[in-house]
Amino acid sequence: MASRQHLPIFPLPDLVLFPHTLLPLHIFEPRYRAMTADCLGRDRRLAIVGLKPGYEPDYYGRPAVYPVAGVGRIVQCERLASGRFNMVLRGEGRVRIARELPADTLYRIVEAEEMPEVGAERETVPPMVELVRKTCRHILHAVKRATPEMEAALGEQVAPAVLCDQIASALVPVPEARQALLEEADVERRLRRLLTELSTLLKQLKDG
Repeated sequence: MASRQHLPIFPLPDLVLFPHTLLPLHIFEPRYRAMTADCLGRDRRLAIVGLKPGYEPDYYGRPAVYPVAGVGRIVQCERLASGRFNMVLRGEGRVRIARELPADTLYRIVEAEEMPEVGAERETVPPMVELVRKTCRHILHAVKRATPEMEAALGEQVAPAVLCDQIASALVPVPEARQALLEEADVERRLRRLLTELSTLLKQLKDG
């Protein structure tokens, strides 16, 4: 059984933190400044979770969030004279929110369950990975961003799940698609969905 943990959550609209990626953030609301200070005093971990559509009237309360969040660890943090923070989160994993916990903090805390990845060992995965790499190269050429560094990154031998998350973070523009990719723990199915999104993006670039 996957382990459960208690995590502060940072709900944000249209934002997804994928594992194996970095996310810079500017923290200015008092409740999240308090959250950041508390995280720095503990294990530096928090969860970035998407706000469901229609959150606006209850933004300062407890609006509905998606059931799956990205967990990150603060790897860089600068406290500004104003009390605000500039930080960088490194994505470490996916969690499914089991329940929200009662808390006396300004920010929200949840009990969440780790989502172990499955399906990476299937024989359909390697050819799909190569097709994802090929489609990425076409996209980078189409937008004239095919630098030697990008080519090198696509050539690195990383695990299929890592490649999938990094490419999804860098190239998939639609928030709903990004959330769906975050929620998919099956690596084969995640690659298949990523390939669909990349193919759609490439077609739009060519047609445009």
